[in-house]
Amino acid sequence: MLRKLSLIAFTILLGSCGGGDAYDPAHDYFTFANTNQFITRHIALDLEVDFAAEKLRGSAVLYLKVIDDSAETITLDTRDLDIKSVAVVAEDGSLQAATFDFGDTDAGMGTPLHIAAPDDIDTETELVIRIAYETSPDASALMWLPAELTAGGKQPMVFSQSQAIHARSWIPLQDTPSIRVTYEASISTPVELLAVMSANNDPLTPRRGEFHFEMPQPIPSYLIALAVGNLYFAPIGEVTGVYTEPELLDASVYEFGQVQEMMDVAVANFGPYQWGRYDLLVLPPSFPYGGMENPRLSFLTPSLLAGDRSLVSVVAHELAHSWSGNLVTNATWRDGWLNEGMTSYLESRLMEIIYDVDRADEAKVLDYEELLLNFESVPVERQSLAPRLDSGDADDVQGTIHYHKGRLFLEHLEIEFGRDRMDQFLLAYFDEFAFKTITSEVFLDYLDDELLSVIPDVVSRDDAEGWLYQPGLPTDAPIPFSKTLSEATAHAQSWASGEIELQDIPTANWSPQAMRHFINSLPADLTRDQLVALDAHLGLSATSNAEIGRTWFIQVATRRFEPAYEALELHLNRFGRTRLVAIVYEALASNGHDLELGEAMFERARHAYHPITITAIERVFARAEADANGEV
Repeated sequence: MLRKLSLIAFTILLGSCGGGDAYDPAHDYFTFANTNQFITRHIALDLEVDFAAEKLRGSAVLYLKVIDDSAETITLDTRDLDIKSVAVVAEDGSLQAATFDFGDTDAGMGTPLHIAAPDDIDTETELVIRIAYETSPDASALMWLPAELTAGGKQPMVFSQSQAIHARSWIPLQDTPSIRVTYEASISTPVELLAVMSANNDPLTPRRGEFHFEMPQPIPSYLIALAVGNLYFAPIGEVTGVYTEPELLDASVYEFGQVQEMMDVAVANFGPYQWGRYDLLVLPPSFPYGGMENPRLSFLTPSLLAGDRSLVSVVAHELAHSWSGNLVTNATWRDGWLNEGMTSYLESRLMEIIYDVDRADEAKVLDYEELLLNFESVPVERQSLAPRLDSGDADDVQGTIHYHKGRLFLEHLEIEFGRDRMDQFLLAYFDEFAFKTITSEVFLDYLDDELLSVIPDVVSRDDAEGWLYQPGLPTDAPIPFSKTLSEATAHAQSWASGEIELQDIPTANWSPQAMRHFINSLPADLTRDQLVALDAHLGLSATSNAEIGRTWFIQVATRRFEPAYEALELHLNRFGRTRLVAIVYEALASNGHDLELGEAMFERARHAYHPITITAIERVFARAEADANGEV
């Protein structure tokens, strides 16, 4: 039951959605599944990986708890799945064919699969459904890579990316974070390849073309993950290690050599790690994200392999998800800040311990600057931590507001109540809601009961609701500061004005974060000669650090620094991570001259991009073309 809410909260919660229907903040508007009548408890997959056809084919067996014994239809989520048959599985294992059909296809959500429920269901008996199917070569969750797009160039690879609502493109299921399932899987592959999943991977598993997995802890559907390729394993610590192609194995072991230390620090601060092993999978460049927190096996982009361990904060972030997101999950995508905002807070805490406060402060300042840019581009109605969310794209509703504003909210609580009290709250929170899904309102009630009311007159419930339901930032939001980044700003301004020479700037001692801040602090009126000298002195166009490259090439495109355009296109072809490339295309598309050039570069690179990345870039160009044509 919800407690009394402020006027703003009440307006958001009870606002109407088209046609006067009441908006329910606890309802997931991005699923067709009738989870009020049936809830999946377990899934058993039996799939063959067909690289020639670029398909998975086989079956999914769903074990369903009956909530409403008068229900006549089981509705599941699918996207571009070819359903061959549906059957009810009897206690003796026999199959009874079930009638099924499809509803209308929605461009964003896919197609509902309606299955006739047996007449004799009851709430005391588990309903078991077997669905035979195969995926489409265009499945939005699956990236099929020919050998030439892998590091080794000898064997193909396929990997999944199920978040946010892409699991439905490779498994017919209730694709919503509001429920959690255990799963098992049998995966058939070419004998020379290795399959891994977000499950109990055994580093000593032989390559026999048949792999079996179990995930005994219940997880939301977006965390079901699969990868198959020429993968090998190397240990890092007692319960940590890395999988990748042999060509990247040594570099990956070095780059992520501190992951066991991160694990030990996280356990000491956030409570028991409840997932068994924690391994990493370094994928080819087409992986669309920096990392994906699939339990037991975080998927990572190779763009983190900078050679100096300077980008490992992404690993700290994915590890922290083992508590926030994986252990305690947002019930709907509207509550994503409970996942990403909480994890960003835990990440900064880990970085303080593993490195130092200065390093953590640098990241906070850069994130704050990104947050302010988000406030300029994200519609005001999506700027709250828990916005009304009943339409739009589940992959891109808030930019990164839920990451950075969520972290600031938790830092605000830490400042007001003290770190010791905040840590007590977090430990109790993870214990209370372990393996559960919760809404923002459940979090708010728990925060009120365990912290706000226990120590009154520090932060009120109205204050907390302001963070959750109002756009922008509260006036008392903590504003991060970094001494090292402030010094980088001063050097940028002094060099631009001619007060110092390039060789006088102490870049040798800078972190990548300081270099990024320096680049972003350069005045808009730099001459071409100054940019040429800067690039030559610092080697920005040839940097091996993907984040520095991203920052530099945004400036290159925005300033139309054409001498670096060849290197810019190399960057766009080298990386497939959405964060690294989409914003560079956006800078080209919006500088007033290079929309067509950017589109041409995209056409040359898109064959190596993941469908999620392609969709993000297509949105960039669609907005730019609309702006160019004066369309609203």
